[in-house]
Amino acid sequence: MIRKFVAPDPGLARLRSAARAVLGIGLAATVSGTAGQSLTMAVAGGLAALLALFTVTDATVRGQALTTALLPAAGFPVLALAVLLHDRPLPRDLAFLAVAGLGVYARRWGPRGNALGIFAFMSFFLAQFLHAVPVQLPQLAAAVVLALLTSSAVRFGLWCYERRLPAPRPAPAPLGGRGLARPTTRQAVQATAASAIALAAGQALSDERWYWAVGTVWWIFVNTASRGETLVRGFRRVLGTAAGVVAGLGVAIPLHGDPVAAAVLVALCVGGIFYVAAVSYSWMIFFVTVLVGVLYGMLGTVDPGLLALRLAETLAGAVGAALAVLLVLPVTTHTTTDAWVRRALRCVHLCAVEAAGRLAGSPGADPAPRVAELEALLERVRVSVAPLVHPLSPLGHRKARARRVLALLDACAHEVRGLAAVAADPEGSRTDRLTVACVRVEAAVQALIADGTTRAHPPRSPAQAPADEPALTHLHGLERALAELAEPLRGTRRPALAAR
Repeated sequence: MIRKFVAPDPGLARLRSAARAVLGIGLAATVSGTAGQSLTMAVAGGLAALLALFTVTDATVRGQALTTALLPAAGFPVLALAVLLHDRPLPRDLAFLAVAGLGVYARRWGPRGNALGIFAFMSFFLAQFLHAVPVQLPQLAAAVVLALLTSSAVRFGLWCYERRLPAPRPAPAPLGGRGLARPTTRQAVQATAASAIALAAGQALSDERWYWAVGTVWWIFVNTASRGETLVRGFRRVLGTAAGVVAGLGVAIPLHGDPVAAAVLVALCVGGIFYVAAVSYSWMIFFVTVLVGVLYGMLGTVDPGLLALRLAETLAGAVGAALAVLLVLPVTTHTTTDAWVRRALRCVHLCAVEAAGRLAGSPGADPAPRVAELEALLERVRVSVAPLVHPLSPLGHRKARARRVLALLDACAHEVRGLAAVAADPEGSRTDRLTVACVRVEAAVQALIADGTTRAHPPRSPAQAPADEPALTHLHGLERALAELAEPLRGTRRPALAAR
């Protein structure tokens, strides 16, 4: 796991994000103290700043600013509801479950919906974390607004390094469908069911910290799209929490609430969260757990029993999430992966068509955008298939088949990139063999994505292309990769998948 800290960081993007988060959250806490707010309100503001910097991931700076501005509109009504229901357990619990389900459902509207859903859920969670009462609501709202303004001044004014970066690669549109056929709808139902299980288990463990189990469930569902992804994420959360509890016993408790040492440790944890989030969920949760221990220490309530309770609540939440994804409207890893593979294969075909058009002299043909789209789709395939190739996966045959599919899709992408480069050459020209090869690529893709109820003949490997025709060389390489894909994909296909 240590290698995650030395993982490639192109352009130092993760390091800059971590440093900016420490600066933004630290400045928000400083401004809160200068404004005379209590330590409890400073904690609330710091959490709001962390969420704003961590969850807002729109593709453009302008989009990020708009989403950040909308966070209070999503969070304040939920915060008020949670505070007003603090002494009414049954309505409070039902409201929490509704917020959890709606927060996951909001993911259907992309990064902005995801960020607003997270902020709404965490607003309810914050009220439970601080045991807030109605008289504190104005102070809480003021603390959150002040923190959002301060962190936004850092993100969009003092240190907006994104303005100097090239435009990010467009994210692929989420998988569609209607009603319960839409993955986000099914996951919203799953998250609600899992939260109900976790809430009951959490309250059986503790009348005061039960919300930890619900929080565990909800964060396990964030950024997952299938049963396998959710189960692996749950395992990693328990692993990270266990390591964080051990570290908390050795670091957070001995601080005895010392403000200077606690502030330094908080800064280290915040930086760690942002630095490792993209490469290791377990390490991110490790830093979150240590951070929680330090915050409770600053509030004067930390002890070994509290950290052990956090681990127990986390385990209860992970079990709730596992039961929900296995028993309630399951979205299988194979179903999700198959849908993304189909989209990637269709994009391969469109890349070939655009390249052929460019070589034929069509002024509107341009394979470059399709190549960028293919890269994004392949990244989503890798995320989806990750549970199948996980080192702890006991299904050796399926693991090998999944790795074979990934390798052949990467080979397709390599040939498509080469074809696009050839098409960009103004000296390129069209030949009849190029046209025939493009038609064969289309037939190969159609054979691979054909309805499982029909018999489609897999493509046959083509003859070697002449060395002086690089476009044909790449097209024939693409045909060979597609031909080899037929075997591993045939082993994963089921007739029901074709409708997705």
